Amino acid sequence: MRRATEFEELADPSFSAAVISWQKTYGRHALPWQNTRDAYRIWLSEIMLQQTQVSAVLGYYARFLERFPSLADLAAAPSEDVMALWSGLGYYTRARNLHACAKRVVDEYGGVFPSDPALLADLPGIGRSTAAAISAFSSGTRAAILDGNVKRVFARTFGIDQFPGIKPVEDALWRRADALLPMEGIESYTQGLMDLGATLCTRSSPDCGRCPLQQRCVAFATGRTAELPVRKPKKAVPEKQAVMIAVVDRGQVLLEQRPDSGIWGGLMSLPELDGHQAFDDDASASIDEVVVAARTFGEVEETEALLPLVHVFTHYKLHISPYRVGVTRRAELVTKYVWWDLARIDDAPLPAPVKKLLAQLATSNLFG
Repeated sequence: MRRATEFEELADPSFSAAVISWQKTYGRHALPWQNTRDAYRIWLSEIMLQQTQVSAVLGYYARFLERFPSLADLAAAPSEDVMALWSGLGYYTRARNLHACAKRVVDEYGGVFPSDPALLADLPGIGRSTAAAISAFSSGTRAAILDGNVKRVFARTFGIDQFPGIKPVEDALWRRADALLPMEGIESYTQGLMDLGATLCTRSSPDCGRCPLQQRCVAFATGRTAELPVRKPKKAVPEKQAVMIAVVDRGQVLLEQRPDSGIWGGLMSLPELDGHQAFDDDASASIDEVVVAARTFGEVEETEALLPLVHVFTHYKLHISPYRVGVTRRAELVTKYVWWDLARIDDAPLPAPVKKLLAQLATSNLFG
């Protein structure tokens, strides 16, 4: 007797049928990037939705399409315009890759996204799962997705009691995802998996009573929905500190262009004193040090320490000590610096905490 292959053992047409049936009745159908085969709009939404909830993406998506109605418009735009529109959405590598991807599709594919998931996955910022989603929604391609939502659905439904981020476990999940693909209805199936993870099979308080997979769900049957998927082993979050200098003069603030790579790459920000250093609660910059640094930008007239703030990245916590420095007789500066009107601060491509800081100062009439 022939032994069934792993693919055959994992295949289950009733699984996809349940997901498709539920999605058609209860899934999301009115999101602005749905009901279209336009690969540009689908790609834009998929990149924005990486590690970001739908509610946070909606406004950014609308503004991007208004400013860049086509892929060619995005590819031809200055990078600072792209970064400015992305400002506040976080994970800024996505914005740099978005711009780079648009340029490559224009240069290599005549402005038309390829339908082959393998070719899509080779483009900047598009991994295997995102490529499959774009191809499925724009071309109806049978390709498996495995984003965070799908991993959670699979881990609970099939009782996977190892951390999904471990490569052998993730590889096994990909094999299962491939085996479960339906022969028809790939769009509804793909959207259904996303919708289940986003609306019912959520991290906390999953709505198991309305889930179409409840009867086959191992986590529900064994009372382990709170335990699965297994969480990533926690590591101590490193802490760093930075001194930021808001140099102001006549209603303008001095901004510095950050390098393309690294934290806040490609954005503008405030000049810093010695960058992001290891946090030391007993060490802080003195007013004199700030004044010395600020003399690079002009004749210092006044200096004031502002309330500190904390910004949390995915891999460390940053303690920011901001200072406001008023100057006169501006110095000649290299091109990476620019004086920016506070009245237009919302248009600046700034990291979220810096934009918030400057907006608060502007409304407090603390700029000269």
